[in-house]
Amino acid sequence: MISPELISAIRSQYRLSWNGLHGCGHWARVLENGLRLAAETGANPQVVELFAVFHDACRINDDWDPNHGGRGADLAVAFRGKYFELGDTDFIALKYACRLHTDGMTTGDITALTCWDADRLDLGRVGMMPYKDLLCTAAAKRPQLFEWANNRAFNRVIPEFAMKNWTHMVMTAS
Repeated sequence: MISPELISAIRSQYRLSWNGLHGCGHWARVLENGLRLAAETGANPQVVELFAVFHDACRINDDWDPNHGGRGADLAVAFRGKYFELGDTDFIALKYACRLHTDGMTTGDITALTCWDADRLDLGRVGMMPYKDLLCTAAAKRPQLFEWANNRAFNRVIPEFAMKNWTHMVMTAS
């Protein structure tokens, strides 16, 4: 689902440090968190994968940026059909998950909940422990998964696939 062309296109418009707090390492951990969660929750893994790379793709800073999820959803709209394909129902779910990922919601569609938990489980990268009460799924609250994700976040582990394919990418002309 996530092609090198999609990552390159996202990279070409990304404003922050590619290897920073909200960059490719974070996206890769969110992707891995999300796929582990989806295996237990039944969430749509294609939406989870795309959420991982779009949810913070249009941030303008690493601090308070209240509309970055909406801009990420808009980028997904612009890239749909060019860099990835997704059915209408699943695409609506992707946009919803991106737009609302910072709103603190804990109820809703299982795919959105899985996406939000995948992101929240990576809060350790900024020195914050996720509050289990603000996690949406039983899978994310499960001690083994919670500890696995939290340790990777605190240590800013970059998954192997991202180290191999994403971290070295340079900006390309559009």
